[in-house]
Amino acid sequence: MTNYVDLHTHSTASDGIYSPAELLRRAKDAGLRVLALTDHDNTGGLEEAAQAARSLDIDLIQGIEINTDVSGGEVHVLGYFIEYRRPEFQAVIKVLRDARELRGQRMVELLNERGINISWDRVREIAQGSVGRPHVAEALLEAGYVQSIGEAFDKYIGTGRYAYVPRYKLTPEHAVRLIASANGLPVIAHPIDLPGLDELRSWLPGLCEAGMVGLETYYGQYTPENERELLALANAYDLIPTGGSDFHGPGIHPTPLGGRYVPFESVERLKAEAAKRRGKTPPSFKLPAPVQEK
Repeated sequence: MTNYVDLHTHSTASDGIYSPAELLRRAKDAGLRVLALTDHDNTGGLEEAAQAARSLDIDLIQGIEINTDVSGGEVHVLGYFIEYRRPEFQAVIKVLRDARELRGQRMVELLNERGINISWDRVREIAQGSVGRPHVAEALLEAGYVQSIGEAFDKYIGTGRYAYVPRYKLTPEHAVRLIASANGLPVIAHPIDLPGLDELRSWLPGLCEAGMVGLETYYGQYTPENERELLALANAYDLIPTGGSDFHGPGIHPTPLGGRYVPFESVERLKAEAAKRRGKTPPSFKLPAPVQEK
């Protein structure tokens, strides 16, 4: 089945390999007609992406992916049709970005302490924007310490490895409310991977009360059974089923750009919901105090 929609992609504005314009060119080559750019805690690539999308005749959805922490792992919340120029919204995500930068620096320090000699300056050069773990992984690959990006995560910077550094801790409910504060549409990302179906079922009432409108259902390598389970949950809570590749670049996730079928109905429902919010005063959001980690 031919796919024309990808609602989960990343660029160099966060931890993707390709610039926003290059990502859009590759989307065009892949036959995509609708693409959402959802960089982590960052909207810095949206202007460039919008310009490229206009020239390539691709319908760009302005998005973001907010990283949150829960006991035992992470949960990510996607935001679509965000009014990202709002100063209050930008102030909050700047705090999150700054925390991400300090996290990258600390990872390099921990690697250096173990005799793994990569430099922070080189990681920043590779990133050409907001630094994420894939950029540290690229520096490790370039320096010959690993043979692949995946090996860098497995050996050094994945969760539980000695150079892993946790992030500023935001809860999923905080992220949902933050996205809503920019009139955006909050959607839980890759819910079977993080947090898992059992926890998701227990969280859904609270998340919906906070303002969640969608559930990423058509994702990556999800099986038909996974998809059926998520569709059932989406229907039970009147959530919009969305989906995408979670594309960061070759070798980071198994699904290529545009490689997961997403029905156009998902886009139409998102657009209809966004239209209800456009021009309205959104609810306010206050960033919680950062968690002091040991």
